[in-house]
Amino acid sequence: MAADPLTPAVSDRICKHMNDDHAEAVLAYARHYGGLTAAGSARMLAVGPEAMRLEVDGVAVEVPFDHSLQDSDDAHRTLVAMLRALPQPPATAG
Repeated sequence: MAADPLTPAVSDRICKHMNDDHAEAVLAYARHYGGLTAAGSARMLAVGPEAMRLEVDGVAVEVPFDHSLQDSDDAHRTLVAMLRALPQPPATAG
């Protein structure tokens, strides 16, 4: 099955999925890639070829990608890779 072009409708679908099912990841993008370490809330507004647009604590923020996205599969791979690249919190002894 071929990947979908990164149209506004595909962007909306990605954003809905991320906001509904992966809100913690969207906040992590804002904190790490947006440099807003004290962010309390974040919503994904759009995914374009060059960047994702977020609303972070009521303010629009653009987080650029490291390459130009080609399609929906590339967007998925890139968003997952960005999340996996985040520093992991240290494990606590317990």
